[in-house]
Amino acid sequence: MTLVTVLLVAAVLVGIGVWGALAQQTFVMIMMGIELMVNGAILAGTGLWAFAGGGVPEGQVLVIVAMAVMAVEMAIGFALVVAVYRARQADMTEGISSLKG
Repeated sequence: MTLVTVLLVAAVLVGIGVWGALAQQTFVMIMMGIELMVNGAILAGTGLWAFAGGGVPEGQVLVIVAMAVMAVEMAIGFALVVAVYRARQADMTEGISSLKG
């Protein structure tokens, strides 16, 4: 496996994530698209660090921190989706005309 292959897979993940975030209408699918984009960025960073940096431990720590940040971001995002659903009874982006109370 080469760096080009890893970066190509990362680019495909980001591309699918962009399509998923822009083309879907449900909040959960939008969040899944954002998660795919973040996973692609983590994969690209990991590949660059592994091939260019010689696999030094700092790269592994960076990946673990990025995954922890992604997990927290997704938890907060899904909490916001649940809060919007409970307040507005809307699970689609078209169901909300305004978020003002």
